[in-house]
Amino acid sequence: MSHDPKANDSTPAASNFLRSIIDQDLAAGSYAGRKNAQGQPLPPVITRFPPEPNGYLHIGHAKSICLNFGLARDYGGRCHLRFDDTNPVKEDTEYVDSIIDAVHWLGFRWEDEGGNHLYYASDYFDQLYAFAEKLIERGVAYVDSQSAEQIAANRGNFAEVGKPSPFRDRSVEENLRLFREMRDGKYADGEHVLRAKIDMSAPNIVMRDPVLYRIRHAHHHRTGDKWCIYPMYDFTHCISDALENISHSLCTLEFENNRPLYDWVLAQLRDCGALSEPLPHQYEFARLNLTYAITSKRKLLQLVNEGRVDGWDDPRMPTIVGVRRRGYTPESIQLFCDRVGVAKSDSWIDMSTLEGAVRDDLDARAPRGVAVLDPLKLILDNYPEGQSEECSAPVHPKLPELGKRVFPLSRELWIEREDFNETPPKGYFRLFPGNKVRLRYGYVIECTGVDKDADGNVVAVHANYLPETKSGTPGADSVKVKGNIHWVSAPHALEAEVRLYDRLFSDPHPDAGGKNFLDALNADSKKVVTAYLEPGLREAQPEDRFQFERHGYFVADRVDSKPGKPVFNRIVGLKDSWGK
Repeated sequence: MSHDPKANDSTPAASNFLRSIIDQDLAAGSYAGRKNAQGQPLPPVITRFPPEPNGYLHIGHAKSICLNFGLARDYGGRCHLRFDDTNPVKEDTEYVDSIIDAVHWLGFRWEDEGGNHLYYASDYFDQLYAFAEKLIERGVAYVDSQSAEQIAANRGNFAEVGKPSPFRDRSVEENLRLFREMRDGKYADGEHVLRAKIDMSAPNIVMRDPVLYRIRHAHHHRTGDKWCIYPMYDFTHCISDALENISHSLCTLEFENNRPLYDWVLAQLRDCGALSEPLPHQYEFARLNLTYAITSKRKLLQLVNEGRVDGWDDPRMPTIVGVRRRGYTPESIQLFCDRVGVAKSDSWIDMSTLEGAVRDDLDARAPRGVAVLDPLKLILDNYPEGQSEECSAPVHPKLPELGKRVFPLSRELWIEREDFNETPPKGYFRLFPGNKVRLRYGYVIECTGVDKDADGNVVAVHANYLPETKSGTPGADSVKVKGNIHWVSAPHALEAEVRLYDRLFSDPHPDAGGKNFLDALNADSKKVVTAYLEPGLREAQPEDRFQFERHGYFVADRVDSKPGKPVFNRIVGLKDSWGK
């Protein structure tokens, strides 16, 4: 199956407060007439997705990706992918590559006729340093020689104002000298920092002389050992936005308290002529909180390192590589993000919303197939040995243009173990001695007996078929039955490994209220079975998705599938098994 994300369709985008802001800016011409350094006109809407390359992206990042790239697309603008790579200790090119792959897989691009808009904060290290010197020269930044612990203690709290650093009134000349010596590697990590000089009594603690630069003797994945001082996120981010002509800088709510610092840095640099209007503006939206999942990078890393999952791309993980391997489609993730919407306050989204999105996406287009996951042998005693015949079924019941799929029927079949009951309860319409059922797409059969092992367990079911009752023939309705069961021909079936995945946690809030999230791990989140599938599924390619009739949606694993020997992952069942 092809899963290229859809181009813009005719469905109008749902309105939200961010769209209202952009509409107002467009009406006011707030960002009209801008040009880049080469004199080329800039679109009025430029957004950005700015991940730190210190881990794998998760489903929460998918919301930000879809929002930033989606808004830019819908307003004829563009979205930049920018790596916030200012912390060399935690960052790695492995994560850079995985993030690029994830954004591409979700269906978004950062190239346009104006060029390739892939950026790194490290691209701006020289400019960021020069801007820091400008703040020192303006008297609004100083080198502080207190320890990190002293700085934290003197910052105060909500009930107590901060205490000015004893180094706050150093001269511009001394600050410049010390800052340049920090740059030149004359000091150890933590010996000095550069701080903004704002207000140690500010109600917003973020504004109490925040740190702008720290010393960190560490090898950077792009700049090597050129730098031993690195800018802090709050200093880097707003300047990067301005240098890239970002119009609308969209962040999650935890950055709301940092917005005054964002504006302060840009205003200082504007006032000294380093930046010009119009400056970017930051807007905050609610992050994605998903039940039955965790998104803490530290806790996800713990799951990987302790072997509680099979790596970052384990199909139970909420990482984008994980949900991709699980079999989710880019379209289903976009549909999920559309349904969640954009809000100003945090809320919890139930996992069933995500699962419902992939069901709705795949129901409309996934080819059908038959799989027997818990096999029991069925022998048609009156069917000729060594003989087989073709049965057929639609590839998709609502898409006749996809044609038919053909599969054999023979004397020995596999059926689901739960489709036979020697002593059936009331209302059971499937196989039991003396009862008739239809083999779906095949014949009506009548159960005649069973074979048992020494322990009394049923190992095979016997039946006779009624030759005049084959589906699709005039006699198909000659015998009325209430039961209809799935099957595959035993000698022709594809024997395959099938992984039955479920939610990783059994608690909707596994790490809330100080709980140990490991206690909430779902022991039944992965079950591996040997299943028998209709033979046409042998040709399944990695990431081909199917509905296995009755069982749910499955995908050929993108890592472990081999030519002619696919391994299947359950994406999601046909119905929500967790609903109350």
